[in-house]
Parts: sequence; C-alpha cells; structure tokens
Amino acid sequence: MTQSPVIRALNHGANQKGLRDYNERLILSVLHRHGDLPGSEIARKTKLSAQTVSVILRKLEGDGLVTKGRPSKGRVGKPSVPMALNPKGAISVGCKLGRRGSDVLLTDLNGQILFRKHIQYDLALPHEVFAFFRDAFSDGVEHIGPELAGKLCGIGIAAPFEIWKWGASDGNTPEEFLSWKDVSFESEVAQFTDLPLYMVNDATSACWAERIYGRGKAMDNFAYFFVSTFIGGGIVLGNSVYEGKLGNAGAFGPLRVGNKAGQTRQLLDVASLHVLETRLTQTGHDPKQLWSQPQDWDKFSTHVAPWIDETAHGIAQACISACSVIDFESVLIDGYFPDWVRSALVEAVAAYVGKEDSRGLILPNILAGQVGSEARGIGAACVPVFSQYFLVSKPMVSNGHF
Repeated sequence: MTQSPVIRALNHGANQKGLRDYNERLILSVLHRHGDLPGSEIARKTKLSAQTVSVILRKLEGDGLVTKGRPSKGRVGKPSVPMALNPKGAISVGCKLGRRGSDVLLTDLNGQILFRKHIQYDLALPHEVFAFFRDAFSDGVEHIGPELAGKLCGIGIAAPFEIWKWGASDGNTPEEFLSWKDVSFESEVAQFTDLPLYMVNDATSACWAERIYGRGKAMDNFAYFFVSTFIGGGIVLGNSVYEGKLGNAGAFGPLRVGNKAGQTRQLLDVASLHVLETRLTQTGHDPKQLWSQPQDWDKFSTHVAPWIDETAHGIAQACISACSVIDFESVLIDGYFPDWVRSALVEAVAAYVGKEDSRGLILPNILAGQVGSEARGIGAACVPVFSQYFLVSKPMVSNGHF
C-alpha cells in the first residue's frame, strides 16, 4: 500500500486582539490541508487557545464556510465534533484564455467543477474570447442557481503573458490579434459582472491548482512545468506560489537548452505542443485532434514517441538550470495531454536528469502533476477564493491589463 504524503504544519496563529482575519484564514487553511478536525486538534495545530478557536469556528459556521460533522464517540468524556470546510461556502469563476481554445469553469471551495464550457478556435481574437466569457458566465450562473450564485466571490483569468507576441511568424497576423496589447481585461469583464477580477499567468495558474489541490499540497517548494501549445511553469516557495514582481516568475519557456546536435534554442521551441502540431501537419494529420476531448493520441503514437524524447531532453536541462538557482525538493510536470503521455514524459525527464552533469547540485525528485489538463482553468478559479479566505500568497489583482 502506498503511504499517504505527510502534510506539513502551517504557521502558528496569534491570540492578540485585531488578528481575527488572519486567524480565520489560518483555521480555514488547516481544515483545507488536513481535512475534518475537532476544535481541540485545530487549537493544537495552530497554537491558538481553545476559546479563540471556538469563537472563530462559530463565526465561520455562521458565515457558511464550515460545517459540523458527526460526533466521534467511543472515548471517555464528551464526544468530539469535527469541523469541515463547507464546499458550497464560496463559489469562484475561472476563465482560461488559450491559444487554441478557452474555458470557463465554476468551482466550489474544494475545487470541484460545478460548470464548464469550452470553445475552440484557430486564433484567439478579443471580441470572440470576451463574447464567449460573457455568455459562458451567464450560462454558469443560471446552471448553479441563485443560492450558489450568491456565494460567488470573484473571477480569475489565466492568460499568457504578453499575448500579442504569439503572432504568426509569417507576418500575416491579423491586426485585431495585435490589439490584445491594448485590451483592458478589467473593462471587458466589467461589462458582464462586478465580481473582483484577478489576473494570473496561465502556467502559473496551473501551478496554483497543483499547489492547492494536487501533489504539491504536501510540498514546501517545487518547480512546476506545464506543457501546452507552449511550455511555461511556476514556482512554489514556503507553501506559496511565488509570482514575482510582475507576475511572471517561473516562466521557464525562454530558458536556453541544447538539442542533441549541440544547438541552443529556447525551451518553448523544443518542448511544446506546437512542435508536435507542426509535425502532424507535415505528415497529413489534422493537428486539431490534439485538443479534442476526450483526448485520444494513440493514432499519433509514431509521432508522439520522438516528441516525448526531445521534450524530455529539453525539460531535463531546464530542471538542472532551475535547481542551480533554488534547490527545489521536486519538479512536477503536467500538461494538456493524456495521462499515458504525461507518465512517459515524466519517466523520460527523470532518466535524462540522471545523465546530466549535476556536480554541485542536489537533484530533485521528478514527479507527475495530479491535476491534469484542466489545471489552468481550475487554478484561475481557485485564485479568487483562496486569496480571500486562505493563507496563501496573494496574486496580482488586475490593473486592467496583462
């Protein structure tokens, strides 16, 4: 039997007057990380007094954020009553803006998807994307009903950094696409909702999802790679996603890596799905099938295998570079691909890392992410709710541009 990962304790609380907001966040965070707990155990883990915990739990219960479980009997004395997060205590909206498609998700406090809508396109144009966001948001609110809609706490948008630089290399990029540079996300979203808006880099958003709901929940620090049309990533330090001054930390795509012929290129040019798209097009396949749901890549296996090998070779070098700066305990890898591709890629990266010149380094564990292809949308949805209710680093709140 596989042993469950050890969830490390969070920082201790404080009993001083005026710190209720911090202590509320701390207790909610403890329940999120450890599951149902009685007040006495919450007090032990937070180092708060039993009275302080009792008062805060009553308030959180009144706010609908926690619920009482069944009393635990069989012990001497009064039965202990565990407290748990109320999944429907807060609802959040996540919008993922991608090169090949966009998603709108509504999720509960546990990250469960209550509503999802997807659109595919050849090129992301502002009017089409925001019209989709508006209509999908309306459909989602109607789907969950007025009671849960009243629990909506914010909308997160996961978008690539400097979208307008995605343009086609042939110089025929539509002018409207280049207009992303001047688009105000805040103004566009304000046309259909007054919910607080949070902007986050798309790959960093996937890192958020892994940190909150995936394998990263049990780790103090790790580097995270997410492979999609391009490759990006994120950084977790001290249990928090580190986004950097401009929200673009962990942008591993521009890292220089060498191919097997000794030539150096950016990682995104050798370890991204657009590379596989190009090869499929050249061999007469329709690359749009890579993005179809449910994903079935078996028909492309002869092309996928060499792509996995080359991608793993590049990511392995990026792992070494990243760990030269910060001694990450682990590197997690995920992406927009089937589970068997992820498993094969992680295995290949681990093998290549073992062959790299690692003098002076402590090599990290190379592990598969657990959230999967929906990570960016789920991450976008979790940012508003976790920023408002839990002890995590706060992401950059939108100033209307990204």
